[in-house]
Amino acid sequence: MRHPLLDQAEASSLREDPLQFEIGDEVNVHLSILEGDKKRTQVFNGVVIARRGAGTRETFTVRRIVAGEGVERTFPVHSPKIEKLEIKRHGRVRRAKLYYLRDRTGKAARLRERIVRKDKQK
Repeated sequence: MRHPLLDQAEASSLREDPLQFEIGDEVNVHLSILEGDKKRTQVFNGVVIARRGAGTRETFTVRRIVAGEGVERTFPVHSPKIEKLEIKRHGRVRRAKLYYLRDRTGKAARLRERIVRKDKQK
């Protein structure tokens, strides 16, 4: 059980429009990056393999393959550096953590697509 004062203190740091995605979704994470005095947007795309934590400490991990090598990156859900999160595909999965994808390459690393009806979207 969390302390109510802790929830109250974290409330100001929470995102007003929470990111709606699930484990197994293929996403594009748009990050704002400062290079010197210039600001630009960098896109990291991949599959969400894990989500952990709660409140301001909630994070999610995105995995993708670059030049035959697996790259994983963990993002805070409530970070102001995340401009937006686009969902490209919904993956059909039966577990909360997809760490088994680390051992797979090529076609074996693909997930089946989950069909989402427009009238039942969250």
